[in-house]
Amino acid sequence: MTSDDGAAAAAYGPVAHGPPAYGPHALVRDHTVYACVMGSRAFGLATDGSDTDRRGVFAAPTPLFWRLDKPPTHVEGPAEEQFSWELERFCVLALRANPNILECLHSPLVEHADATGRALLELRGAFLSRHAHRTFVGYADGQRRKLEADVRRHGAPRGKHAMHLVRLLMSCRDLLRTGELRLDVSAHRERLLAVKHGELPWPEVESWMRRLRAEADDAAARTPLPPEPDTARVEDFLLAVRRASAAAEPPGGPPGGQPARR
Repeated sequence: MTSDDGAAAAAYGPVAHGPPAYGPHALVRDHTVYACVMGSRAFGLATDGSDTDRRGVFAAPTPLFWRLDKPPTHVEGPAEEQFSWELERFCVLALRANPNILECLHSPLVEHADATGRALLELRGAFLSRHAHRTFVGYADGQRRKLEADVRRHGAPRGKHAMHLVRLLMSCRDLLRTGELRLDVSAHRERLLAVKHGELPWPEVESWMRRLRAEADDAAARTPLPPEPDTARVEDFLLAVRRASAAAEPPGGPPGGQPARR
């Protein structure tokens, strides 16, 4: 077992036996339906010192929603650099074209997907819409303003943030052009890492960002993406998951344990 394999096991398993527990970390450990690696490793930009950023989705048992104290919408941990969303919250954010959430659904590095997780992956296209232009570009504009402030104060931007902003704009442009979200930018690895290491002058990096932004705007005018996401299809999926979970639980709700707290 590699160190990454061991970290994944610590994050998502093994499944506990005996009376169930419903604390936040137990929900991630026992009810994760989908888990992936994000960050530089998913983008084809990893170096020897890169972290392994894990993201996941857990489906809290339906009876927990019948209590006054609801399950958490998201959980940090239990492993380092690990963050998970409850299924409904994840779907809501994806329907809003949240860039981080949409990218999670398209990671090339999937560590775990059960039947529900595989069904979620099959829905990837239902979440995509022309709203991605607004959300991706809006996020990019906000991050670029922060980089410009760094240049004014310190004479240079934060290289890692600048690299990932260029990468995000590439993904946005290509999504709007093709209707498909691809994360791997290894074809541009050398130049992007030069941005990270401060080897490209800021005016050149800024010009690259502005060009990608303009190309994204141009692509938005003729994108094959639908005007709206397929909300009905996503809702049908979520209802099916909730009903299956409710049917699997004994009358009166889950036994034992304590409800998760926010």
